[in-house]
Amino acid sequence: MSIKFRLTLMSFMQFFVWGAWLITIATYFFSSPMGSGVDAGAKFGAIFSTLAVSSLFMPALTGIIADKWLNAEKLYGILHILYGCVLFYVPQVHDADTLYYVIFVAMIFYMPTISLSNSIAYTILKRDGFDVVKVFPPIRVWGTIGFIVAMWTTNLTGSKTNANQFVIGGIAAVILGIFSFTLPKCPPQKSISKDASIIEQLGLKAFKLFGNYKMALFFLFSMLLGGALQLTNMYGDTFLDDFRKMPQYGSESFVVKYSTIIMSISQISETLFILTIPFFLKRFGIKKVMLFSMLAWVLRFGLFAYGDPEGGLWMIILSCIVYGMAFDFFNISGSLFVETTTDSSIRSSAQGLFMMMTNGVGAFLGSKISGFVIDKYFTPANYVKDWHGIWLSFSIYALVVAVLFAVLFKHKHDPKQ
Repeated sequence: MSIKFRLTLMSFMQFFVWGAWLITIATYFFSSPMGSGVDAGAKFGAIFSTLAVSSLFMPALTGIIADKWLNAEKLYGILHILYGCVLFYVPQVHDADTLYYVIFVAMIFYMPTISLSNSIAYTILKRDGFDVVKVFPPIRVWGTIGFIVAMWTTNLTGSKTNANQFVIGGIAAVILGIFSFTLPKCPPQKSISKDASIIEQLGLKAFKLFGNYKMALFFLFSMLLGGALQLTNMYGDTFLDDFRKMPQYGSESFVVKYSTIIMSISQISETLFILTIPFFLKRFGIKKVMLFSMLAWVLRFGLFAYGDPEGGLWMIILSCIVYGMAFDFFNISGSLFVETTTDSSIRSSAQGLFMMMTNGVGAFLGSKISGFVIDKYFTPANYVKDWHGIWLSFSIYALVVAVLFAVLFKHKHDPKQ
Protein backbone atom coordinates (compact mmCIF):
# COMPACT_ATOMS: atom_id res chain seq x y z
CA MET A 1 0.00 0.00 0.00
CA SER A 2 1.65 3.26 -1.16
CA ILE A 3 2.11 6.14 1.26
CA LYS A 4 -0.02 8.44 -0.90
CA PHE A 5 -2.87 5.94 -0.77
CA ARG A 6 -2.56 5.61 3.01
CA LEU A 7 -2.63 9.38 3.45
CA THR A 8 -5.61 9.60 1.09
CA LEU A 9 -7.42 7.03 3.23
CA MET A 10 -6.56 9.03 6.35
CA SER A 11 -7.97 12.19 4.77
CA PHE A 12 -11.14 10.38 3.65
CA MET A 13 -11.76 8.96 7.13
CA GLN A 14 -10.81 12.22 8.89
CA PHE A 15 -13.91 13.93 7.54
CA PHE A 16 -16.12 10.84 7.24
CA VAL A 17 -16.15 10.57 11.05
CA TRP A 18 -17.41 14.17 11.25
CA GLY A 19 -19.77 14.23 8.29
CA ALA A 20 -21.70 11.25 9.69
CA TRP A 21 -23.48 13.57 12.15
CA LEU A 22 -22.47 17.23 11.73
CA ILE A 23 -25.15 18.11 9.17
CA THR A 24 -27.87 15.92 10.72
CA ILE A 25 -27.44 16.54 14.46
CA ALA A 26 -30.03 19.34 14.26
CA THR A 27 -32.54 17.00 12.60
CA TYR A 28 -31.86 14.44 15.35
CA PHE A 29 -32.11 17.06 18.11
CA PHE A 30 -35.32 18.76 16.95
CA SER A 31 -36.96 15.39 16.15
CA SER A 32 -36.47 14.26 19.75
CA PRO A 33 -38.10 15.48 23.01
CA MET A 34 -34.91 17.46 23.64
CA GLY A 35 -35.80 19.84 20.82
CA SER A 36 -39.41 20.58 21.71
CA GLY A 37 -39.05 23.16 24.50
CA VAL A 38 -39.41 26.93 24.29
CA ASP A 39 -35.65 27.37 24.56
CA ALA A 40 -34.72 24.47 22.26
CA GLY A 41 -33.10 26.77 19.71
CA ALA A 42 -30.85 28.37 22.31
CA LYS A 43 -29.89 24.97 23.70
CA PHE A 44 -29.02 23.63 20.26
CA GLY A 45 -27.06 26.79 19.51
CA ALA A 46 -25.03 26.13 22.65
CA ILE A 47 -24.43 22.51 21.63
CA PHE A 48 -23.21 23.50 18.18
CA SER A 49 -21.04 26.24 19.64
CA THR A 50 -18.85 23.55 21.25
CA LEU A 51 -17.13 23.19 17.85
CA ALA A 52 -16.03 26.80 18.11
CA VAL A 53 -15.12 26.74 21.80
CA SER A 54 -12.89 23.69 21.42
CA SER A 55 -11.24 25.33 18.39
CA LEU A 56 -10.10 28.21 20.59
CA PHE A 57 -7.65 26.20 22.65
CA MET A 58 -7.30 22.53 21.69
CA PRO A 59 -5.35 22.84 18.38
CA ALA A 60 -2.72 25.02 20.10
CA LEU A 61 -2.38 22.66 23.07
CA THR A 62 -2.13 19.50 21.00
CA GLY A 63 0.30 21.27 18.67
CA ILE A 64 2.63 21.86 21.61
CA ILE A 65 2.31 18.20 22.68
CA ALA A 66 3.12 16.98 19.16
CA ASP A 67 6.02 19.42 18.89
CA LYS A 68 7.64 18.49 22.19
CA TRP A 69 6.58 15.15 23.63
CA LEU A 70 4.54 12.69 21.55
CA ASN A 71 4.61 11.37 17.98
CA ALA A 72 1.96 13.18 15.94
CA GLU A 73 0.51 9.97 14.46
CA LYS A 74 0.14 8.42 17.93
CA LEU A 75 -1.51 11.51 19.40
CA TYR A 76 -3.78 11.58 16.35
CA GLY A 77 -4.77 7.95 16.88
CA ILE A 78 -5.43 8.38 20.60
CA LEU A 79 -7.64 11.42 20.00
CA HIS A 80 -9.73 9.62 17.37
CA ILE A 81 -10.27 6.56 19.57
CA LEU A 82 -11.37 8.78 22.46
CA TYR A 83 -13.61 10.75 20.10
CA GLY A 84 -15.21 7.54 18.85
CA CYS A 85 -15.84 6.32 22.41
CA VAL A 86 -17.63 9.57 23.25
CA LEU A 87 -19.82 9.27 20.14
CA PHE A 88 -20.84 5.76 21.27
CA TYR A 89 -22.21 7.34 24.46
CA VAL A 90 -24.46 9.86 22.68
CA PRO A 91 -27.42 7.43 22.22
CA GLN A 92 -27.59 7.17 26.03
CA VAL A 93 -28.18 10.91 26.38
CA HIS A 94 -31.77 12.14 26.56
CA ASP A 95 -31.56 15.75 27.74
CA ALA A 96 -30.08 18.80 26.04
CA ASP A 97 -27.88 19.89 28.94
CA THR A 98 -26.07 16.55 29.10
CA LEU A 99 -25.80 16.41 25.31
CA TYR A 100 -24.01 19.77 25.43
CA TYR A 101 -21.24 18.40 27.64
CA VAL A 102 -20.96 15.12 25.72
CA ILE A 103 -20.61 16.87 22.35
CA PHE A 104 -18.18 19.33 23.93
CA VAL A 105 -15.93 16.47 25.04
CA ALA A 106 -16.21 14.89 21.59
CA MET A 107 -15.14 18.17 19.98
CA ILE A 108 -12.22 18.55 22.41
CA PHE A 109 -10.91 15.27 21.02
CA TYR A 110 -11.87 15.82 17.36
CA MET A 111 -11.13 19.45 16.45
CA PRO A 112 -7.33 19.26 16.92
CA THR A 113 -7.15 16.21 14.65
CA ILE A 114 -7.94 18.40 11.63
CA SER A 115 -4.67 20.31 11.91
CA LEU A 116 -2.81 17.19 13.07
CA SER A 117 -3.87 15.30 9.93
CA ASN A 118 -2.40 18.09 7.79
CA SER A 119 0.83 18.11 9.82
CA ILE A 120 1.20 14.33 9.53
CA ALA A 121 0.65 14.44 5.77
CA TYR A 122 3.11 17.31 5.30
CA THR A 123 5.79 15.63 7.42
CA ILE A 124 5.57 12.27 5.68
CA LEU A 125 5.37 13.70 2.14
CA LYS A 126 8.34 16.04 2.66
CA ARG A 127 10.41 13.29 4.26
CA ASP A 128 9.70 10.99 1.31
CA GLY A 129 10.72 13.65 -1.20
CA PHE A 130 7.29 14.52 -2.62
CA ASP A 131 6.35 17.98 -3.91
CA VAL A 132 3.77 18.91 -1.25
CA VAL A 133 2.21 21.68 -3.36
CA LYS A 134 1.36 19.19 -6.11
CA VAL A 135 0.71 16.04 -4.10
CA PHE A 136 -1.21 17.27 -1.06
CA PRO A 137 -4.30 18.92 -2.71
CA PRO A 138 -5.42 15.70 -4.48
CA ILE A 139 -5.04 13.91 -1.14
CA ARG A 140 -6.97 16.59 0.80
CA VAL A 141 -9.89 16.67 -1.64
CA TRP A 142 -10.68 13.09 -0.56
CA GLY A 143 -11.50 14.53 2.86
CA THR A 144 -14.42 16.42 1.33
CA ILE A 145 -15.43 13.26 -0.53
CA GLY A 146 -15.35 11.38 2.79
CA PHE A 147 -17.65 14.00 4.31
CA ILE A 148 -20.08 13.60 1.39
CA VAL A 149 -20.03 9.78 1.59
CA ALA A 150 -20.74 9.98 5.33
CA MET A 151 -23.74 12.26 4.72
CA TRP A 152 -25.10 9.85 2.12
CA THR A 153 -24.52 6.89 4.44
CA THR A 154 -26.45 8.56 7.26
CA ASN A 155 -29.33 9.48 4.95
CA LEU A 156 -29.62 6.17 3.08
CA THR A 157 -29.46 4.09 6.29
CA GLY A 158 -32.36 6.09 7.75
CA SER A 159 -30.14 7.46 10.51
CA LYS A 160 -30.61 11.21 10.10
CA THR A 161 -33.32 11.43 12.78
CA ASN A 162 -31.87 8.91 15.24
CA ALA A 163 -28.69 8.30 17.21
CA ASN A 164 -27.33 5.72 14.76
CA GLN A 165 -25.51 8.58 13.01
CA PHE A 166 -23.21 8.85 16.04
CA VAL A 167 -22.61 5.09 16.05
CA ILE A 168 -21.59 5.28 12.37
CA GLY A 169 -19.17 8.09 13.19
CA GLY A 170 -17.88 6.32 16.29
CA ILE A 171 -17.08 3.05 14.51
CA ALA A 172 -15.24 4.89 11.73
CA ALA A 173 -13.32 7.02 14.28
CA VAL A 174 -12.05 3.98 16.20
CA ILE A 175 -11.00 2.30 12.94
CA LEU A 176 -9.17 5.47 11.91
CA GLY A 177 -7.52 5.71 15.32
CA ILE A 178 -6.18 2.17 15.07
CA PHE A 179 -5.12 2.71 11.45
CA SER A 180 -3.12 5.81 12.37
CA PHE A 181 -0.73 3.71 14.48
CA THR A 182 0.38 2.00 11.25
CA LEU A 183 1.44 5.29 9.63
CA PRO A 184 5.15 6.21 9.38
CA LYS A 185 6.47 7.75 12.56
CA CYS A 186 6.22 11.52 12.96
CA PRO A 187 8.36 12.21 16.06
CA PRO A 188 8.35 15.56 17.89
CA GLN A 189 10.27 18.22 16.02
CA LYS A 190 11.10 20.10 19.20
CA SER A 191 10.81 23.28 17.16
CA ILE A 192 9.74 25.27 20.19
CA SER A 193 12.63 26.42 22.37
CA LYS A 194 12.64 25.33 25.98
CA ASP A 195 13.28 28.94 26.89
CA ALA A 196 10.33 30.25 24.90
CA SER A 197 7.66 32.06 26.87
CA ILE A 198 4.15 30.68 27.14
CA ILE A 199 3.07 33.55 24.84
CA GLU A 200 5.45 32.28 22.14
CA GLN A 201 4.52 28.63 22.70
CA LEU A 202 0.83 29.36 22.21
CA GLY A 203 1.47 31.51 19.15
CA LEU A 204 0.03 34.61 20.83
CA LYS A 205 2.63 37.00 19.40
CA ALA A 206 0.34 37.38 16.39
CA PHE A 207 -2.11 39.31 18.55
CA LYS A 208 0.05 42.38 17.99
CA LEU A 209 -1.53 42.48 14.52
CA PHE A 210 -4.61 43.99 16.14
CA GLY A 211 -2.52 47.13 16.52
CA ASN A 212 -2.59 47.53 12.74
CA TYR A 213 -5.85 49.16 11.58
CA LYS A 214 -6.11 47.20 8.33
CA MET A 215 -5.38 43.84 9.96
CA ALA A 216 -7.68 44.59 12.88
CA LEU A 217 -10.47 45.40 10.43
CA PHE A 218 -9.76 42.20 8.49
CA PHE A 219 -9.97 40.08 11.65
CA LEU A 220 -13.17 41.88 12.68
CA PHE A 221 -14.84 40.99 9.38
CA SER A 222 -13.44 37.45 9.67
CA MET A 223 -15.31 37.16 12.95
CA LEU A 224 -18.51 38.68 11.54
CA LEU A 225 -18.54 36.35 8.55
CA GLY A 226 -17.46 33.46 10.76
CA GLY A 227 -20.81 33.89 12.49
CA ALA A 228 -22.49 32.84 9.24
CA LEU A 229 -20.16 30.01 8.15
CA GLN A 230 -21.81 27.23 10.18
CA LEU A 231 -25.46 28.36 10.05
CA THR A 232 -26.49 26.13 7.15
CA ASN A 233 -24.54 23.24 8.67
CA MET A 234 -26.51 23.83 11.86
CA TYR A 235 -29.97 24.22 10.41
CA GLY A 236 -29.92 23.21 6.73
CA ASP A 237 -30.93 19.57 7.09
CA THR A 238 -33.61 20.15 9.71
CA PHE A 239 -35.00 23.00 7.55
CA LEU A 240 -35.49 20.59 4.64
CA ASP A 241 -36.78 17.85 6.94
CA ASP A 242 -39.39 20.21 8.41
CA PHE A 243 -41.24 20.31 5.09
CA ARG A 244 -42.72 16.97 6.23
CA LYS A 245 -44.91 18.99 8.61
CA MET A 246 -46.65 20.70 5.68
CA PRO A 247 -49.58 18.69 4.25
CA GLN A 248 -48.77 19.65 0.65
CA TYR A 249 -45.37 17.95 0.92
CA GLY A 250 -45.42 15.31 3.68
CA SER A 251 -42.82 12.74 4.67
CA GLU A 252 -42.74 11.14 1.19
CA SER A 253 -41.47 14.30 -0.48
CA PHE A 254 -38.14 13.72 -2.25
CA VAL A 255 -36.61 16.71 -0.46
CA VAL A 256 -37.69 15.37 2.94
CA LYS A 257 -36.57 11.78 2.31
CA TYR A 258 -33.19 12.74 0.88
CA SER A 259 -32.53 16.04 2.62
CA THR A 260 -28.99 15.09 3.63
CA ILE A 261 -28.10 14.01 0.10
CA ILE A 262 -29.42 17.32 -1.22
CA MET A 263 -27.33 19.17 1.36
CA SER A 264 -24.27 17.23 0.18
CA ILE A 265 -24.45 19.19 -3.09
CA SER A 266 -22.90 21.99 -1.02
CA GLN A 267 -19.79 19.92 -0.37
CA ILE A 268 -19.63 18.78 -4.00
CA SER A 269 -19.79 22.43 -5.04
CA GLU A 270 -17.02 23.22 -2.58
CA THR A 271 -14.61 20.84 -4.32
CA LEU A 272 -15.38 22.43 -7.70
CA PHE A 273 -15.12 26.08 -6.66
CA ILE A 274 -11.69 25.46 -5.17
CA LEU A 275 -10.44 24.93 -8.74
CA THR A 276 -11.71 28.38 -9.84
CA ILE A 277 -9.99 30.36 -7.08
CA PRO A 278 -6.67 30.98 -8.92
CA PHE A 279 -8.56 32.56 -11.84
CA PHE A 280 -10.71 34.78 -9.64
CA LEU A 281 -7.78 35.88 -7.48
CA LYS A 282 -5.67 36.82 -10.51
CA ARG A 283 -8.53 38.59 -12.26
CA PHE A 284 -10.20 40.40 -9.35
CA GLY A 285 -7.85 40.38 -6.37
CA ILE A 286 -8.25 39.26 -2.78
CA LYS A 287 -10.68 41.96 -1.60
CA LYS A 288 -13.18 41.39 -4.42
CA VAL A 289 -12.97 37.61 -4.02
CA MET A 290 -13.75 37.97 -0.31
CA LEU A 291 -16.62 40.32 -1.23
CA PHE A 292 -17.92 37.74 -3.74
CA SER A 293 -17.98 35.26 -0.86
CA MET A 294 -20.07 37.57 1.31
CA LEU A 295 -22.54 38.22 -1.49
CA ALA A 296 -22.70 34.45 -2.08
CA TRP A 297 -23.78 34.06 1.55
CA VAL A 298 -26.57 36.56 0.89
CA LEU A 299 -27.73 34.31 -1.95
CA ARG A 300 -27.17 31.11 0.05
CA PHE A 301 -29.56 32.23 2.78
CA GLY A 302 -31.94 34.16 0.51
CA LEU A 303 -32.53 31.21 -1.82
CA PHE A 304 -33.28 28.98 1.17
CA ALA A 305 -35.80 31.59 2.38
CA TYR A 306 -37.88 31.28 -0.79
CA GLY A 307 -37.19 27.64 -1.71
CA ASP A 308 -39.60 24.73 -1.35
CA PRO A 309 -39.75 21.06 -2.46
CA GLU A 310 -41.82 21.75 -5.58
CA GLY A 311 -41.75 24.99 -7.57
CA GLY A 312 -38.90 26.33 -5.48
CA LEU A 313 -36.68 23.23 -5.59
CA TRP A 314 -34.35 24.97 -8.03
CA MET A 315 -33.70 27.63 -5.39
CA ILE A 316 -32.68 25.00 -2.85
CA ILE A 317 -30.36 23.35 -5.38
CA LEU A 318 -28.89 26.69 -6.46
CA SER A 319 -28.34 27.64 -2.81
CA CYS A 320 -26.30 24.46 -2.34
CA ILE A 321 -24.25 25.25 -5.45
CA VAL A 322 -23.60 28.83 -4.30
CA TYR A 323 -22.27 27.46 -1.00
CA GLY A 324 -19.02 26.44 -2.69
CA MET A 325 -18.22 30.05 -3.54
CA ALA A 326 -19.50 31.33 -0.19
CA PHE A 327 -17.36 29.00 1.90
CA ASP A 328 -14.19 28.55 -0.16
CA PHE A 329 -13.66 32.07 -1.45
CA PHE A 330 -13.42 33.70 1.97
CA ASN A 331 -11.49 30.96 3.73
CA ILE A 332 -8.83 30.58 1.04
CA SER A 333 -8.53 34.22 -0.04
CA GLY A 334 -8.50 35.27 3.62
CA SER A 335 -5.71 32.80 4.31
CA LEU A 336 -3.75 34.17 1.34
CA PHE A 337 -4.28 37.74 2.57
CA VAL A 338 -2.70 36.76 5.89
CA GLU A 339 0.11 34.96 4.08
CA THR A 340 0.99 37.97 1.91
CA THR A 341 0.63 40.77 4.48
CA THR A 342 2.26 39.42 7.66
CA ASP A 343 5.88 39.00 8.69
CA SER A 344 7.28 35.50 8.19
CA SER A 345 8.23 35.25 11.89
CA ILE A 346 4.56 35.27 12.96
CA ARG A 347 2.90 34.00 9.78
CA SER A 348 1.88 30.60 11.19
CA SER A 349 0.53 32.23 14.32
CA ALA A 350 -1.33 34.78 12.19
CA GLN A 351 -2.97 31.95 10.24
CA GLY A 352 -4.00 30.43 13.55
CA LEU A 353 -5.45 33.77 14.60
CA PHE A 354 -7.43 33.97 11.36
CA MET A 355 -8.86 30.51 11.98
CA MET A 356 -9.59 31.40 15.60
CA MET A 357 -11.55 34.51 14.59
CA THR A 358 -13.60 32.67 11.94
CA ASN A 359 -14.07 29.12 13.24
CA GLY A 360 -13.61 30.05 16.89
CA VAL A 361 -14.98 33.41 18.04
CA GLY A 362 -17.18 34.02 14.99
CA ALA A 363 -18.67 30.53 14.87
CA PHE A 364 -19.27 30.61 18.64
CA LEU A 365 -21.16 33.90 18.49
CA GLY A 366 -23.06 32.77 15.39
CA SER A 367 -24.17 29.54 17.07
CA LYS A 368 -25.24 31.18 20.32
CA ILE A 369 -26.92 34.28 18.87
CA SER A 370 -28.72 32.41 16.08
CA GLY A 371 -30.25 30.00 18.61
CA PHE A 372 -31.47 32.90 20.75
CA VAL A 373 -32.87 34.82 17.75
CA ILE A 374 -34.69 31.76 16.38
CA ASP A 375 -36.29 31.07 19.78
CA LYS A 376 -37.32 34.68 20.41
CA TYR A 377 -38.47 35.84 16.99
CA PHE A 378 -39.08 32.86 14.71
CA THR A 379 -40.55 30.06 16.86
CA PRO A 380 -44.25 30.60 17.62
CA ALA A 381 -46.19 28.85 20.38
CA ASN A 382 -46.69 25.72 18.25
CA TYR A 383 -42.89 25.32 17.95
CA VAL A 384 -43.08 25.22 14.14
CA LYS A 385 -40.17 27.39 13.03
CA ASP A 386 -40.64 30.25 10.57
CA TRP A 387 -37.86 29.16 8.25
CA HIS A 388 -38.62 31.90 5.73
CA GLY A 389 -38.02 34.56 8.36
CA ILE A 390 -34.97 32.76 9.75
CA TRP A 391 -33.15 32.52 6.41
CA LEU A 392 -34.20 36.01 5.36
CA SER A 393 -32.77 37.51 8.57
CA PHE A 394 -29.51 35.62 8.00
CA SER A 395 -29.41 36.92 4.41
CA ILE A 396 -29.91 40.52 5.55
CA TYR A 397 -27.12 40.07 8.10
CA ALA A 398 -24.72 38.82 5.40
CA LEU A 399 -25.70 41.76 3.15
CA VAL A 400 -24.96 44.30 5.89
CA VAL A 401 -21.55 42.69 6.50
CA ALA A 402 -20.81 42.73 2.75
CA VAL A 403 -21.70 46.42 2.37
CA LEU A 404 -19.62 47.43 5.40
CA PHE A 405 -16.69 45.36 4.11
CA ALA A 406 -16.87 46.96 0.65
CA VAL A 407 -16.89 50.46 2.15
CA LEU A 408 -14.46 50.14 5.06
CA PHE A 409 -11.84 47.60 3.98
CA LYS A 410 -9.22 49.19 1.72
CA HIS A 411 -6.94 46.89 -0.27
CA LYS A 412 -5.53 47.47 -3.73
CA HIS A 413 -5.12 44.56 -6.12
CA ASP A 414 -1.72 44.09 -7.74
CA PRO A 415 -2.22 41.81 -10.80
CA LYS A 416 1.53 41.03 -10.79
CA GLN A 417 1.37 39.32 -7.38
